[in-house]
Amino acid sequence: MRYTQETGTIRFIAEIAPGIYNCLVHAPKIAAAASVGQFVNVLCGGYELRRPISLCGFDAGLGLLRLVFEVRGKGTRWLSQRQAGEELDLVGPLGHGFPLMDRNSRAVLVGGGIGTPPLLPLAQRYGSGATAITGFRSGTVAILQDDLAGTGADCRLCTDDGSAGFHGFTTQMLEQRLNEGACDVVYTCGPKVMMKRVAAMALEQGIPCYVSMEERMGCGVGACLGCVCGTKAPDGEKKMTRVCLNGPVFDAREVVWE
Repeated sequence: MRYTQETGTIRFIAEIAPGIYNCLVHAPKIAAAASVGQFVNVLCGGYELRRPISLCGFDAGLGLLRLVFEVRGKGTRWLSQRQAGEELDLVGPLGHGFPLMDRNSRAVLVGGGIGTPPLLPLAQRYGSGATAITGFRSGTVAILQDDLAGTGADCRLCTDDGSAGFHGFTTQMLEQRLNEGACDVVYTCGPKVMMKRVAAMALEQGIPCYVSMEERMGCGVGACLGCVCGTKAPDGEKKMTRVCLNGPVFDAREVVWE
């Protein structure tokens, strides 16, 4: 795994939904090495542990990273209060990203809440061949809908309260999509209970499925063992695997959900 520590400069930062921020950072070394599904570890003020944030996008030519994050504690609160022109201490790109299929493949992307951002580059890759199913508590916190639509993907918004899009869960919409026609691959990121069901539905139909696990992380490089999850070894035996180093993306067949 190739990563670097780099001082990036914030080019833009704004709140795009209550407590959710969109941030563009100029970090050319990391941007040049990044791949879809990886993340960066951000040093937030005087807090000792860095905060892991998925890459919502990256442009090697412009040297830019796009980070979309939710305020969940003191570190991300500090990050949300930064301004354009300020510097950030970053380590990245970290982890293993999503395996990519031929651009003409029929891909289904299933995102729940703040698990949606790392799926945007996949929608950009597959374009009109992608179905982007995203779920949120309500329409007020639904993010990246215009970005997803701009890729040409078939966008299907789901909300728990029915205030926007389909009134129901992403898994209900996924079932509908799988009944509509062929699918070559499923990608998902979001709450574990959602990903477990998405994985089961895909594997029941023999469709490859890749899940991005969102465990709490410390170091981000596999040293602290703070982000382990259960996976299956080739012989079927359960083992504990470091999400930051061996993930965050796993083949759904590897994951032990219980």
